Amino acid sequence: MSSEENTEGGKEGDIGLDGLKVLLIDDSRTIRRSAETMLSREGCEVITANDGFEALSLIHKHEPSLIFVDIMMPRLDGYQTCAIIKNNARFKSVPVVMLTSKDGLFDKARGRIVGSDHYLTKPFTRDELLSAVREQISRMEAA
Repeated sequence: MSSEENTEGGKEGDIGLDGLKVLLIDDSRTIRRSAETMLSREGCEVITANDGFEALSLIHKHEPSLIFVDIMMPRLDGYQTCAIIKNNARFKSVPVVMLTSKDGLFDKARGRIVGSDHYLTKPFTRDELLSAVREQISRMEAA
C-alpha cells in the first residue's frame, strides 16, 4: 500500500531530496546562490565552490551524492574537473552534471567523453534543475 501511495504522490513525492548532498561548482556567484537557494528549499545540503581546485578538496571532505560543474571556469575548467572526479575510484560513481551557457553538440559530446552524466544549459529554471537532480537520483537507485 505504501508503494502505491509513493507512485501517486506526484512530483514532490517521487524522490525525496531531504539531506541529499549536492556540490555546486561555478565561478558565477549568481548561479551558485540561485541554485543553492532552489536546492536548499527542497531539503538538499548544498556545498558550493568557485572553481575546480576548490571543489576537489571539498569533494573529499563532504563526499557529495551529486555534483554540478560549470564548464567555463578559470584555472581548472569543468571538463578537467569532471575527468579528475571520474578517474578517482572513490568518486567515479558520483553523478556529474555539466552546467554551461553553451548548448552545442560538441560541448555535450566532450562532456560525455570526460564522464559527465547529464548536461544542463544556463540559465536554468527551478524545474529544470530539480528534474536533473531527480533523474540522477533515479539512475543511482536503479543501479
